[in-house]
Amino acid sequence: MAGDNEEVRQAVKVYKALGEPTRINIALLLMDEKNLCCSDIGSKLEKVAGSTLSHHLKQLTECGLLHTRKDGTYIFYSIDRELARRYAPYLLE
Repeated sequence: MAGDNEEVRQAVKVYKALGEPTRINIALLLMDEKNLCCSDIGSKLEKVAGSTLSHHLKQLTECGLLHTRKDGTYIFYSIDRELARRYAPYLLE
């Protein structure tokens, strides 16, 4: 059955994660600027509380759309362009 396919499950995860406007804005920001930490993202996106931003970043990371790199106490985020190209080409425009 096609619905059991791993690729379909991955697509659903990505679409669910991008089903919130703030998360789309985070993804679009990270398409333009690579390796931003949470505070950098927060300063570029207005009206997003730190705890809310962390939740959004977690959702985007768990679906595989974001890569993380830890440096000391900071976590830097970047977009998985291949995953974006496959499931969310809107982000590439």
